[in-house]
Amino acid sequence: MNTAAWIFFGVFVTFASAWLGIVILPQAQLSDLTPQQDEISGALNPPPYSGEALRGREVYIANGCMYCHSQQVRGGDWNADLERGWGGRRSHPLDYIHDAPQLLGTMRTGPDLINIGARQPSAEWHHLHLYDPQITSPGSTMAPYAFLYEERDIEGEPSPDALPLKGRWALPPGREVVPTPEAKALVAYLKSLDRSFEIEE
Repeated sequence: MNTAAWIFFGVFVTFASAWLGIVILPQAQLSDLTPQQDEISGALNPPPYSGEALRGREVYIANGCMYCHSQQVRGGDWNADLERGWGGRRSHPLDYIHDAPQLLGTMRTGPDLINIGARQPSAEWHHLHLYDPQITSPGSTMAPYAFLYEERDIEGEPSPDALPLKGRWALPPGREVVPTPEAKALVAYLKSLDRSFEIEE
């Protein structure tokens, strides 16, 4: 056999092995994953995203949130994800069954968000944090997302959605800040990130 044939054979085996290990084996291991049903409540874990949460996921992607926030709680002795309270267990493939694409993230400029819905279930907190992170987290390096909110004149009664801004963020009388539909959808998505259920192995 000449050298060219051996090189071709070597390249073929290399790529076939990589394809087998990266595509076929994970597919075989994970293809039968289905949401688990809670025996007491009957709820699916993880629950599918609502329509508003799905729209919020698009807002999350469009604003590049995954560049600063991961969505994966790592286990093991070499990190402190569990000690930080980012989750009660390490992430499992089942956590991402409704995600396409998965938003695992590569950096942690900010905290991990896979369980932010369990850690912080208050919609008001999320809106204040998005409007200006300094309101809820003084010293945060996160940029404000005030463009997702509308400052406007109060016409008649104040909106029930108006942000309770105080201190240096307080507005003049007759003015209010309300979330846009994009802000409401983003908060719905963040609140849906709750992977606190137990995994049955």
